[in-house]
Amino acid sequence: MAAGAPYKTYRLVAGLEYHKMKQIKDVLARIYFLYSILLFAATMLIVFIPIWIVSLLPEPKRARALHPIFRLWMGVYLPLAFCPIKRKGKNNFTKGQNYVVVINHNSLADIPVSSPWIPGPNKTLAKVEMAKIPLFGLIYKTGSVLVDRKKEGSRRESIAKMQETLDMGIHLCLYPEGTRNKTDKPLQPFYDGAFSTAIRAQKPIIPGLIFNTGKILPHNKTFWAWPKRIQIHFLEPISTEGLTLNETGALKEKVHKIMEDYYVAHLKA
Repeated sequence: MAAGAPYKTYRLVAGLEYHKMKQIKDVLARIYFLYSILLFAATMLIVFIPIWIVSLLPEPKRARALHPIFRLWMGVYLPLAFCPIKRKGKNNFTKGQNYVVVINHNSLADIPVSSPWIPGPNKTLAKVEMAKIPLFGLIYKTGSVLVDRKKEGSRRESIAKMQETLDMGIHLCLYPEGTRNKTDKPLQPFYDGAFSTAIRAQKPIIPGLIFNTGKILPHNKTFWAWPKRIQIHFLEPISTEGLTLNETGALKEKVHKIMEDYYVAHLKA
């Protein structure tokens, strides 16, 4: 027998074992995906009536009543889905002050993670298409500022509604990357919207980083999910006091660097 034969045999066996384990994980991941979807639907039906009642209230009463329901819902759902949440940086929110909270975006799971765990009532900018889904659409639009990105008038209206949200003392939760990050970079480039909105309202910005949601629902796999512990970290507020719209770009780059540096440093959090 050639000297290298045992090593080649070992590599072949190891490769077969790895392939077998990968197939088993793939099957389990699809079972888990189905379980998590059915669990989401079941828990959604439980909270649907209270959310429908709350949706009839005027703002800001609606947002203030909605937030504890969302928090209770996700506080039950995520642990049952084996994705417990750990939050860090709550103390960076000052009572009586509202913020533009900017968060990285890796997964469809980011919104049900971020909105309930932002301390206090908040709204997020959301695509109008999702509001057309039966039952879920009502829940989705009740906690959102809707925008049809294909229509210029809708975009202008959403800017006005975001300003109204901040004027009412409600946090605004925005994803400045615009869409899920499907690249190999920590963060995609940011759009101006979140930062120009904060400057117009003269509201401070709080960066937020979510970890592991991209591993739970990878963008390159369908009907596949894997449970992970989720972390959401809120960083120190960044003042916009005295800034003008001409400084939007500089503010955007400053926040991007802070978030990217923190994310890279805490990837194993």
